Amino acid sequence: MAKREDELLEFTRQALAQGHPKAEVERILGDAGWSADEVRNALASFADVEFPVPVPRPRPQPSAWEAFLYLLLFTTLYSSAYSLGSLLFEFIELAFPDPASHAVWSPIQVRWAISSLVIAFPVFAYVSMRISRLLRADPVRRGSPVRKWLTYIAALIAALIVIGDLVALVNGALGGELTIRFVLKALVVGVIAGAIFTYYLTDLRRGDAEQ
Repeated sequence: MAKREDELLEFTRQALAQGHPKAEVERILGDAGWSADEVRNALASFADVEFPVPVPRPRPQPSAWEAFLYLLLFTTLYSSAYSLGSLLFEFIELAFPDPASHAVWSPIQVRWAISSLVIAFPVFAYVSMRISRLLRADPVRRGSPVRKWLTYIAALIAALIVIGDLVALVNGALGGELTIRFVLKALVVGVIAGAIFTYYLTDLRRGDAEQ
């Protein structure tokens, strides 16, 4: 894989050095069978500055501190999302009680959900702002493999939750178990997980486009 990337980078460097515009290099590489992501990453390795030879961009270096920030970010994000969903579930139980169901309104669960939100969400908000400041100060960090891998994993988890939620909704419909309680709970899960998936996938795509 490293040799393949080195060959692509070397070709891109030579093509740019000979004065071929990036759009033309992108088209030629695409016609040759290179994927759009590979071509975009290769072209993004060189800065858009006026100089006789292509100027390489600095590559982000993974760090333990960066991994810690993103792990803390997504841990507190999902903790907050779970607590919010749990709290909304309890209000749904309160508004639409079902004597035949084992799930009932639980003040203890409400207290736990609120306690978790009070602690986890401010930590998530602070870490999120800290990461945003780091990215503004050093846009190269957007290309960090640590950021990309952990963000894609977080988006994958959210996507799997949305898929599971839709499966449960369809299963309930086929089994004739679609009650207001069930639909509202499915909606809560779908909206929370869908918002997480959409936001972070869009953020990744925007970061790739800016490189």
